[in-house]
Amino acid sequence: MIRDITIGQYIPGDSFVHKLDPRTKIILSFLYIIELFIIKNFTGYLFAFAFILITVLLAKIPLKYIFRGLKPIFILLLFTAVLNLFMVRTGKVIYSYGFVTIYYGGLRTASFMTIRLVLLIIGTSVLTLTTSPIELTDGIERLLNPFKKLGLPAHEFAMMMTIALRFIPTLIDETDKIMKAQMARGADFDSGNIVQKAKSLIPLLVPLFVNSFRRADELAMAMEARCYRGGKGRTRMKVLKFSCNDLIASLAFVLLIIITIITNIIALI
Repeated sequence: MIRDITIGQYIPGDSFVHKLDPRTKIILSFLYIIELFIIKNFTGYLFAFAFILITVLLAKIPLKYIFRGLKPIFILLLFTAVLNLFMVRTGKVIYSYGFVTIYYGGLRTASFMTIRLVLLIIGTSVLTLTTSPIELTDGIERLLNPFKKLGLPAHEFAMMMTIALRFIPTLIDETDKIMKAQMARGADFDSGNIVQKAKSLIPLLVPLFVNSFRRADELAMAMEARCYRGGKGRTRMKVLKFSCNDLIASLAFVLLIIITIITNIIALI
């Protein structure tokens, strides 16, 4: 399951989505997240799903790879659905047996939250899967440049976020190796109750933290050895610039926003 985590990983390619300017992808991803929270009906989510599905197909990313990334959050999805299903008590009663009562409002809210989380994970995964760490750094830095006048270290902030994303796959591989090494020595991470499972993770977390700090120290020393001094005076081999593809992607997303607003208005009528 650890290897199923797709956030932070990058798949090289030359698709339509790969060629988009990273600033466009970052802005559209941010607006896409907001758009998911303003949808008020299932029709809107249907159009949002169609939009992200078309994006995945244009990015030429295998659908199995995308949906495999949902496995690690299955427990979170199940917990969210059950919590909303039994805690929200609005609308008419759909099912009642003993102390268990399911309302229409609870079923609707549970469905909305589950769909929203699934689309959210898929959308953010597409951003990292189609954008290299260097492009992400440049894109975030360019977007934060206006805030430099307020004293925000745009380059350092962008570098910090990108390094954090870049090291997610590295830490996943490191965790998998440590788990296999501990299991070869007789460790059991599956059996027992919650407390016993938490205790069994201690032999895993200690070497993982040690290796993480070691990698961070090695990275800092490597950057200093190469005379890295931040973004001031740095040049770029690839200068970011918008193209017709960015305009097409932006117009397609504007169309999705318009459809969402229309479906929300229709639902209120």
